[in-house]
Amino acid sequence: MRIEYDRDTCIGMFQCVAEWDGFERDSDAGKAVLVDGEERDEDLFVREVPEDAELDAKFAARSCPVDAIEVYDDDGERLIP
Repeated sequence: MRIEYDRDTCIGMFQCVAEWDGFERDSDAGKAVLVDGEERDEDLFVREVPEDAELDAKFAARSCPVDAIEVYDDDGERLIP
């Protein structure tokens, strides 16, 4: 499973941070940070989700009020949103 995070879309509600420790708060920027995320494009970060964290990652994506987080299965099918 992979997670993609669009930092530009993020509005800094930090609900993802409360749901999964794969996100951290960047109070200075007013945005979340995807821990160990690889920058694929300007403000688009991607990382593989450990198997034991998949449920929390899904909750983090679902909690985002602006859909800045997407989750994909191993076949590339979008699961969330």
